[in-house]
Amino acid sequence: MAANSKDMASSAPTKIRLSGSSKTFYFICYLIVIIVAILCLVPFILLISGSFTSEQWIRFHGFGLLPGEFSTEAYKIIFKTPGRILRAYGVSIFITVVGTFVGLILTTLTAYVISRKDFRYRNALSFFFYFTTLFNGGMVSTYIFYIQYLHLKDNLLALILPGMFNVFYLLIMRTFVNTVPFSLVESAKLDGAGEWRTFFSIVLPLLKPGLATIGLFLALGYWNDWYNAMLYMNTEERYPLQYMLYSIQQQTQALSRIAAQAGITVSNLPSNSLKLAMAVVATGPIVIVYPFVQKYFIAGITIGSVKG
Repeated sequence: MAANSKDMASSAPTKIRLSGSSKTFYFICYLIVIIVAILCLVPFILLISGSFTSEQWIRFHGFGLLPGEFSTEAYKIIFKTPGRILRAYGVSIFITVVGTFVGLILTTLTAYVISRKDFRYRNALSFFFYFTTLFNGGMVSTYIFYIQYLHLKDNLLALILPGMFNVFYLLIMRTFVNTVPFSLVESAKLDGAGEWRTFFSIVLPLLKPGLATIGLFLALGYWNDWYNAMLYMNTEERYPLQYMLYSIQQQTQALSRIAAQAGITVSNLPSNSLKLAMAVVATGPIVIVYPFVQKYFIAGITIGSVKG
């Protein structure tokens, strides 16, 4: 029993005693982190508070951490026809999930190919991708290509294809692929695994931080995109959430201008609170999803900063 107690005592973790200067250093670091966190949280609180504040209160008193005069008029306008918003949510979720998944596969496969030292044309192919970051065809030629050649007018593919592949994300993913030892690939080949088996069974599971990082970038790009919908979408049933909210805002502003020209006072019609409410509606899903990928995202940024 005595021997066992001695072994347990020796195996117990040793507490490190910090000196006075170390405690002061840690206290200052924690204090700075808390202050920065509060400063980052305050704008989000103002956003939520302003979305539940009446328009008249905002005009005369401005924004506050708490709603001065509670009002849900902005949300009533947004959800006046819930079917429109739910349908727009469905479109945004669809293009985000499909675009992010396909974009991750294409980006990871391409990064894997151009990082292979036994691939003869990897430098030429890398230069081809890099060249597209310096010069591009411009908006007019891109629009003509999608409309006249691909015939994607009023097609959801017009919202998915433009953001599916990004050279900047490719360069980041190549950094992650380079962290995978090439000896693993050679060992898989000696065991009889083909290229597809090696990639999906050996390489891809080791790229979780990179997949989370690039996947979050892709998802944010798809979720916040409204410009492509303005260019290519004509049918309201195919509007994503961002463009649907933008359309509601434009209609509200047009109504305000028409009423002002006719001499009608519309002081109760929300304008500023409507913008804040739209931001809350649009950012809600991203705020919910981010904690699940935060661990891999932080690890991915760290690897990119060291290896880049």
